[in-house]
Amino acid sequence: MKTTPLAAAALLGLAALSLGACQQQKAEHKDAAAASGAPEAKPGMALSEGRLLLPAVKGNPAAAYFTLTNGGQAKVSVAAVSIAGAGKAEVHQTEGGKMSKVDALDIEPGKTVKLEPGGLHVMAFDVDPTLVAGGTAEVTVTFADGDKLSAPLKIEARGAAQGGMGDMEGMEHGEGH
Repeated sequence: MKTTPLAAAALLGLAALSLGACQQQKAEHKDAAAASGAPEAKPGMALSEGRLLLPAVKGNPAAAYFTLTNGGQAKVSVAAVSIAGAGKAEVHQTEGGKMSKVDALDIEPGKTVKLEPGGLHVMAFDVDPTLVAGGTAEVTVTFADGDKLSAPLKIEARGAAQGGMGDMEGMEHGEGH
């Protein structure tokens, strides 16, 4: 069977289209996995019971509470926290009626640290008005080694949850707050 130049070009075109479609499917599958909303996860670390408590007064900071569990074999150090929809987030500690920023938070292997009202917690500043009670926001914890852990925070209005932000009323927030 003799192949004409036109038929050969058509066969090459079909082969290229077929190969391109296969590559596109692989890329779409990869993009779908990345866009699935699956949180980032540092091996051995778990973040649970996440909630973001909105301020009672617009413009005031919100507070985030969650539990971090180190199921790994080595100590980890939390270097930073960010919350989607907040301009800035910082780990704070309340002690003796005074609140102060915590620059690093170490978690030993096999230990759990609870960020909760009246103790360690995250202050979220410049909260976007699109964050509303009943929704979710993503928190990302960055560790000193550069690894990250992301998880959803359930957004609650102040007073909706027992414990609220009562521990923050009358607190000294330090400079820049």
